[in-house]
Amino acid sequence: MASEGSEDEHPSVTLFRQYLRIRTLQPEPDYGAAVAFFEERALQLGLGCQKVEEYWSHDPFEAFKDADGYIYGRGAQDMKCVSIQYLEAVRRLKAEGHHFPRTIHLTFVPDEEIGGHQGMELFVKRPEFQALRAGFALDEGLANPTDAFTVFYSERSPWWVRVTSTGKPGHGSRFIEDTAAEKLHKVVSSILAFREKERQRLQSDPQLKEGAVTSVNLTILEGGVAYNVVPATMSASFDFRVAPDVDLKAFEGQLQDWCQAAGEGVTFEFAQKWTEPQVTPTDDSDPWWAAFSGACRDMNLTLEPEIFPAATDSRYLRAVGVPALGFSPMNRTPILLHDHDERLHEAVFLRGVDIYTRLLPALASVPVLPSES
Repeated sequence: MASEGSEDEHPSVTLFRQYLRIRTLQPEPDYGAAVAFFEERALQLGLGCQKVEEYWSHDPFEAFKDADGYIYGRGAQDMKCVSIQYLEAVRRLKAEGHHFPRTIHLTFVPDEEIGGHQGMELFVKRPEFQALRAGFALDEGLANPTDAFTVFYSERSPWWVRVTSTGKPGHGSRFIEDTAAEKLHKVVSSILAFREKERQRLQSDPQLKEGAVTSVNLTILEGGVAYNVVPATMSASFDFRVAPDVDLKAFEGQLQDWCQAAGEGVTFEFAQKWTEPQVTPTDDSDPWWAAFSGACRDMNLTLEPEIFPAATDSRYLRAVGVPALGFSPMNRTPILLHDHDERLHEAVFLRGVDIYTRLLPALASVPVLPSES
């Protein structure tokens, strides 16, 4: 048997085998290696080669900077920008020889995008975290298209709920009573009616922000095996984001009532259920808020305190008693996290470094609190 690249093996076979070795299997295909493979072939053959990224103006991992100074890339806003801003601010402070009463720790923790269950949720339980003796935390925020900067002091609780309905099966040509679909439809209608009520409440009150109401979306429908078979089981999955002032026990009771009202054989289960909503104080009597807001005021930054509409690692920190604020210094910037053409202007990025260079000393200089002694 000829070895790869030997005189006995045809060059086309060698090339074929090289391509086969690139792992393009879903769900984690190595498309980068495949693209590089074809680019090299094109170069060897003197062919033109163009990569086309759907919906993106530029390769989301090229970090392209256009003539206007916008930097395109996945993570430009969420939140590789803040990671580098932290590092650059600390670099400046160290170069200037600063020392503070408190220690500044930088944590880079995985899996926040998929719930943080293998990241921050575990880390706050580890002795390494306990050894930090954390008094306060900064976490991610969102861009703000206005001149102001948004700061998040709490967040909604993610409840991922799967409703399962069972009923009588049969042939699709018959009027079958008590089907799974009929009962599931009742639950879906009840939940979507609640959704509309919350949507109208948000739209009718200019003082309310999205994080102050409970949102819900129907995200998955499952059931059935054929067009002419009435299924015995159907399910619907919902993404609830429960506002922090909601009575969670009563809200779970409402879910139960909706299922019971639909008929027998309708149940629900949680794929995710956060039950420890916490609020970080935002009044000047709180030393952490006083230090944070005071430093921002000294920089003439306008702050807009809000409840974060989704979920971040802050919830795990607040749950173990560490006050946390979500803050990403990106004003005059459209919110493009998880979006196509996610981008950040270099001037906004660099100003963020300046802001953290002022914020971190203020927070690291908060005196020891009675609760810490």
